Amino acid sequence: MSGLPAVRLVVAYWGLKAIVWPIFHLLFRVRIEGRENVPSSGPAVVAANHQSFCDSLVIPLVVRRRVTFLAKAEYFDAKRTAWLFRALGQIPIHRQGGDASARALATAREVLGEGNLISLYPEGTRSIDGNVHRGRTGVARLALECGVPVVPVGISGTDRIQPVGSRWFRPFKSVRVSFGPQMTFDSAALVDAETGRTSNERLRSFTGELMAEIARLADRPYVDEQPGRAASVIDEGPASASAS
Repeated sequence: MSGLPAVRLVVAYWGLKAIVWPIFHLLFRVRIEGRENVPSSGPAVVAANHQSFCDSLVIPLVVRRRVTFLAKAEYFDAKRTAWLFRALGQIPIHRQGGDASARALATAREVLGEGNLISLYPEGTRSIDGNVHRGRTGVARLALECGVPVVPVGISGTDRIQPVGSRWFRPFKSVRVSFGPQMTFDSAALVDAETGRTSNERLRSFTGELMAEIARLADRPYVDEQPGRAASVIDEGPASASAS
């Protein structure tokens, strides 16, 4: 996207944020920790745990830069909601036909190639038990291919603001968003010396370290297994690319 439409979306993003943030801050007790770990410029992946649809609202509100998420294309079918998702920095992903994970990651590469931030949920879907679960290796693979850092984020409290299945926010609840130190890849260490290919085992190991750090930041137990329901490339809310 380029030219005047792109400028309008950027203006809409910051305008909407300027309106929503004071209201959100008034209705909810927001605690932000470690925000300085998000780079002030240049590309990076912001990787967070996922408990509620509103996670994708909270992260853009507390990060001082524009953040892009990937969202189901269905949200863009209705004119009454399409403008909102575009203004929030969402990019539509079509899940029908072909490899949806590959398409989602290709879109994420474009965002990073333009020097921007993209936020992904490595678990691939929302946690319904409050724990942080095993992540898929798409985030690690994306960071490796693009040569960008990963900023781990632990979110707590959004499951009380908007429980799974609820359409409405519950005011006067507290939410905490904790950003950890940037995690980077040693690309040479991820390559198998015998095959010359990226080692899936090493990608899995890095992903395990990432999820353990996210769990620590969120102050939630880490469970080394997939979430209890089928994980999708794009969750019911604006969510992540999660290729394994």
